[in-house]
Amino acid sequence: MLGFVRTDNEALVSCLGDPQRAVAAFRELLRRDRDALDAVRAGLRDENAAVREGCCRLLDHLVDTESMDELISMADDPDPGVRIAAFHALACDRCKGDTCAPGPERALEPALRHLAGDPDPQVRARAVELVGRFAHTDSRAITALEACRAGDPSPAVRKKASWYTPGGSIHRRTAPRAPR
Repeated sequence: MLGFVRTDNEALVSCLGDPQRAVAAFRELLRRDRDALDAVRAGLRDENAAVREGCCRLLDHLVDTESMDELISMADDPDPGVRIAAFHALACDRCKGDTCAPGPERALEPALRHLAGDPDPQVRARAVELVGRFAHTDSRAITALEACRAGDPSPAVRKKASWYTPGGSIHRRTAPRAPR
């Protein structure tokens, strides 16, 4: 079928950690959609960081409300690639819209913490996206984004934060429409 010895969901999840098989395994798990969710969620606890990262990326597409708490916990994973994938999955609207996107009571605190202190600039950049989701509804988000824009050590992270603060391009584009 795909050149795998075993093709059950658990075996495919473990293949996410093999650079030669990861792409095919990812595609097959994505094709299996909801049938693969239990194995993908279990993969979030795998010892291999590449497997955990792949599972976070899959949950960006196979998103469901039952997976949100597990995905939020991945924001504190020791591997920066996993944290990046988790923040992206939590912030990305393309696949999930507002149907099961986590609210500030669940997702904002870890995003604020990593925005202010994660050692990896790419993680902070992804945290900007998640904090930015709440820029119109939670004053803590604006405060954190403005502090990041003014003082993050990375010019790229400062620039991204500026897009989400008042006056920034994304902040303007995502502003709630005034009633007519």
